Amino acid sequence: MKSAFVVLAGRPSVGKSTLVNLLCGAKVAIVSNVPQTTRNAVRGILTRPEGQLVFVDTPGRHASEKKFNKMLMSVADRALDDAELVLYVLDASRLPGPEEEAVAARLNGFQDRAIVAINKIDADGANPQALFDFVRKSLPEIPESRCFQISCLKKEGIKPLLDCLFEMAVEGEILYPGDYYTDQDISFRISEIIREKAMNRLREELPHSIYVEIADLEMRDSPDSADPEKKRLWVRAFIITERESQKGMIVGKGGEKIKAIGQAARKELNSIFDWKVDLDLRVKTGKDWRHTDRVLKKLINT
Repeated sequence: MKSAFVVLAGRPSVGKSTLVNLLCGAKVAIVSNVPQTTRNAVRGILTRPEGQLVFVDTPGRHASEKKFNKMLMSVADRALDDAELVLYVLDASRLPGPEEEAVAARLNGFQDRAIVAINKIDADGANPQALFDFVRKSLPEIPESRCFQISCLKKEGIKPLLDCLFEMAVEGEILYPGDYYTDQDISFRISEIIREKAMNRLREELPHSIYVEIADLEMRDSPDSADPEKKRLWVRAFIITERESQKGMIVGKGGEKIKAIGQAARKELNSIFDWKVDLDLRVKTGKDWRHTDRVLKKLINT
């Protein structure tokens, strides 16, 4: 039996979260077109007859001196330092630049346990060869046999990548029951799904200015007389934004925006959990929360 913790590393928006979901065969990490959607080390679990891989999705590596971004990088660095295997994800539609060079430099000491996945080979203007050449120059100890071209969108190239990961994993006992695909607690999963639905419906810089707080979480008896044993999960959550002026953008005209966010979140939550989810979703202001240590420590695994 084999097992390994596999930490995903790469720039923002290369498809790490999408790849984790695809590898695990279930929704583990939220996904949006907004860079740095991932704010924590999120674990997804894949169990096969030959063993178990625990994938650790991390925030994209982004050069910034802002407190919030530096805390995100500390999450990625700590996960990387604990990695048994590293899955380096690159975007075939973006040529390497200083940011990619910084990522590769951070991975220099992990070449003996690194696997490369060049994603988005199906994208317009994709140039996977340029990325292969970059990896060969920057991380020369990673053999070509551990470099893969993939498309998360078309689900191509995933099996050879997985086979390589299991081949590199060491002998060891599995850490989670075989039917687990994540170890996230309920509050975290709910808050992340709400944040995903909000981010995908907000524009410009607003997605970076929000977080979600679960204020109440309560299991209640079902009012359905036809199935009195079925439980309902009642949730009160707040989308919190930095400025009072931003609340109206989230609520929308006549409450349409917040209603759409709530409906989309409720639909996905009902598909994930065994209980009917009742979601009471509201908006409030947390002034300059990205500069408040107390809030950041609560939100981010530092």
